[in-house]
Amino acid sequence: QVQLVESGGGLVQAGGSLRLSCAASGRTFSSYAMGWFRRTPGKEREFVAAIRRSDGSTNYADSVKGRFTISRDNAKNRVYLQMNSLKPEDTADYYCAAGGIYSFRESNYPYWGQGTQVTVSS
Repeated sequence: QVQLVESGGGLVQAGGSLRLSCAASGRTFSSYAMGWFRRTPGKEREFVAAIRRSDGSTNYADSVKGRFTISRDNAKNRVYLQMNSLKPEDTADYYCAAGGIYSFRESNYPYWGQGTQVTVSS
């Protein structure tokens, strides 16, 4: 098992940047694919980005491609989401997730953090 704790959310103006961090417990962090998802009130949780456990390959939702970057530091048991050129529509609760399969599907991630709130003002 792995436990996940997100941090780094907050309030930022449109065009600004935030860096989310997700700290994972356990010794097997490097064996997990990691993902970031987000949910806006009244909407389904949606995929944002994922990073493979082995070679660090990444995948992004079209809505964030070119603006967001996912990365991981296996030595520190952390995964990051650098968010640049933020837009009001990026406002959401952001969740990190861990799973055995590198995927955009929520169902492939059995472990989830509690979320961190990001608000982008116009």
